[in-house]
Amino acid sequence: MTVNAHVLSVRGLTKTFRPRGLRLPGRPRPYGLRAVDDVSFDLSAGEIVGIAGESGSGKSTTVKCVARLIDADAGEVWLDGRDLMSMKGSQLRAARRLLQVVFQDPYSSLNPRMQVGDAIREAGTTHGVPDARAPGFVAELLDKVRLPASYAKRMPRDLSGGQRQRVAIARALAPRPKLVIADEAVSALDVSVQTEIVNLFLDLRDETGISVIFVSHQLPVLTTLADRLIVMKNGRMVETGDTRAVLADPQHEYTRALLTAYPDPHASLVRRGFAPALPGEEGAIDD
Repeated sequence: MTVNAHVLSVRGLTKTFRPRGLRLPGRPRPYGLRAVDDVSFDLSAGEIVGIAGESGSGKSTTVKCVARLIDADAGEVWLDGRDLMSMKGSQLRAARRLLQVVFQDPYSSLNPRMQVGDAIREAGTTHGVPDARAPGFVAELLDKVRLPASYAKRMPRDLSGGQRQRVAIARALAPRPKLVIADEAVSALDVSVQTEIVNLFLDLRDETGISVIFVSHQLPVLTTLADRLIVMKNGRMVETGDTRAVLADPQHEYTRALLTAYPDPHASLVRRGFAPALPGEEGAIDD
């Protein structure tokens, strides 16, 4: 495959989960669940791609295969021009510096016995970041996620859910990645905190040029956050394109069904604090 300007290129990604058990000679292979079915997409530098779908649509399995947290059955994943699917051992660990994941539950993903600063610094030293042991390394990353430097001495149990998620994002940024995957990173947070985290990802993209894959079942979140939208159902991509264009005129019946929960996406954004009201909308203030 020719190296291109894309940070990430995914081609024909496929994953089937099969029931465990002994396969008897001469018997057909047990039926499996095709969780990801021929998924292909690209991600450019500084771009945010949203992946939407209901629970079981395959969106989280897709990004886990991309990150090599689970192995796909078939397909290609090219990260910064490198064939991620063919890598093993130390080569794969080195490549993972460029791709970091932020999970849904920040408490379970943070070591409860480790101070915030130590957790962030460890992410840098593990991936060989040259200045990870520098005095200002942790403070700089905490500042990027809008937390005071004093939080370096705190334990995860002393933080709110939103603060823990900010720490998880700071830790993901510590290896200086080119791509961050956020897998339902705001779904466990209160609406007001969701707004803050969404705005934080937008600011980080603008400040650092980082690329983001943001997985969410909440279309209003993706409407304001994602440049491009991928809609998944039963492991397949059923629609993709510019986010606002897709949501304004969805071509697939499944996308239209998802939108029934948010009949007016922009109005829903206004109510949830994700966007300003437009002139003429209920609650808008005309100048």
